[in-house]
Amino acid sequence: MTQAPTPSLLNVRGLNAWYGAAQVLFNAQLHVQRGEVVALIGRNGAGKSSTLKAIMGLMPRRTGSVVFASHDISNAEPYQAARFGLGYVPEDRRIFTDLTVLENLQLGVQAARRFADDTVAPQWSLEQIFALFPNLADMQQRPASHMSGGEQQMLTVARTLMGNPLMVLLDEPSEGVAPVIVEQMGEMILALKRQGVSVLLSEQNTHFAQWVSDRSYTLDRGVLSA
Repeated sequence: MTQAPTPSLLNVRGLNAWYGAAQVLFNAQLHVQRGEVVALIGRNGAGKSSTLKAIMGLMPRRTGSVVFASHDISNAEPYQAARFGLGYVPEDRRIFTDLTVLENLQLGVQAARRFADDTVAPQWSLEQIFALFPNLADMQQRPASHMSGGEQQMLTVARTLMGNPLMVLLDEPSEGVAPVIVEQMGEMILALKRQGVSVLLSEQNTHFAQWVSDRSYTLDRGVLSA
């Protein structure tokens, strides 16, 4: 007997998005399976970040269908998508600079989650986070404002993981950070995959994207192609 295909964790159909009167995303169609790393590749301004924001509900105007973990989030607010287990790591990081590294991480803590088939989703503790990001373990009491850009990027990812997400939207992880941090970010993405966390990342560094992803889509002027 042929086994039925596993439903996609994220399924996007006919997604359009606008900034004011300017349409920046045109009929986007994509899917991500459980435990899969998928990359959105394109030059700066191609619409990669807008795609992630539209999925998360952060665009001021959008149309189309977005189904995540069996929940229709096409018209959901970002906090509602987050409650279903969709994590978002913005390019501009948005950490709390007046808090310490440890305090930032503690703010991200959420209860354990389960997938739609009731299997337990990956769960993250401080010990696991510090094993994944040794640099953060050494600076737990450091104010986040005293971190480098790459360290802040790590902290943003780590804070998102403390919410036990089923999937992470990761915006430009290699942008503007030192080569050693880029390598660490790549190893981190591969570690998330081994843990069973799905990742949809936007990236203009093609080499990096091909290294960490199972497959990719290309974006050009708001048009997505496999």
